[in-house]
Amino acid sequence: MNYPDGFCMSNNERIYIAGHRGMVGSAIVRQLQARGCTNLITRTHAELDLTDQAAVRAFFAAEKPEVVILAAAKVGGIMANNSYPAEFIYENLMMECNVIHEAHQAGVQKLLFLGSSCIYPKLAPQPMPESCLLTGTLEPTNEPYAVAKIAGIKLCESYNRQYGSDYRSVMPTNLYGPHDNFHPANSHVVPAMIRRFHEAVQSGADEVVIWGTGTPMREFLHVDDMAEASLFVLDLDRESYLANTEPMLSHINVGTGTDVTIRELAETIAEVTGFRGRLVFDTTKPDGTPRKLMDVSRLAGMGWRAKTALREGLADAYRWFLAHADEVRG
Repeated sequence: MNYPDGFCMSNNERIYIAGHRGMVGSAIVRQLQARGCTNLITRTHAELDLTDQAAVRAFFAAEKPEVVILAAAKVGGIMANNSYPAEFIYENLMMECNVIHEAHQAGVQKLLFLGSSCIYPKLAPQPMPESCLLTGTLEPTNEPYAVAKIAGIKLCESYNRQYGSDYRSVMPTNLYGPHDNFHPANSHVVPAMIRRFHEAVQSGADEVVIWGTGTPMREFLHVDDMAEASLFVLDLDRESYLANTEPMLSHINVGTGTDVTIRELAETIAEVTGFRGRLVFDTTKPDGTPRKLMDVSRLAGMGWRAKTALREGLADAYRWFLAHADEVRG
């Protein structure tokens, strides 16, 4: 049955959100609370190490969640992925294996796994449909992370096939918004630019340097839209979900379906932060993939589309950055 007001509003199920302090996990918690959900289960990393199988098993035995949202992951930008490939593949594999397997062992029937658009081949068709998974070579810089995320999808599908569980997967495009990582060295492009332009305004700098030519095109999704899409997919009755997926191709892309150039992104962030100087593009730095856009027709066909316009979302992210400047000054 599909509950129009949200599954937890109807039956007050015990919902465990793994990674509730992260950008996506915290957005999902906010939306569940806005629905009136009070039976939410959370643990910090200090309270529960998801790479520890025995600890995860004990947690599930004690808390007995009925729904699991797996938003926990070790994440980072290109530099972090390149520098720590062993940690990225090991920690993500262990978290996924432990949470999904112990959820099954504890009798959890409903689980949502959050992946990443980096699961797709480096030379995937644009926009990237779900069907291009495992059809080509991955981007080398984040291959270990991508392999772990692909394994998470296949774990969910395999438990569904063998045990009849209802474990679903959603693959977001580039996310941004409140609780993002604004670290000067390890952040993704949107928070990195927000911080760089903000600091340029504060210091009175007359130019901001952007890596590359500014021509690559990227898609950006506000994290509140991602949280809404995640709960939309989780809320779908099983018949609707199965009708729009395949047993071993069951993941669903989540994005806006539109993209912008890095130059357009930089110009919008300059406007939002009040920077009035020059944009300088350092063409000696790499551009990366020319285009990376998600095909979101599967999710649109189910009835969900992103709502937050890019400028509106960037302004929201900047407001959060300003309100938490002391916390993000790493």
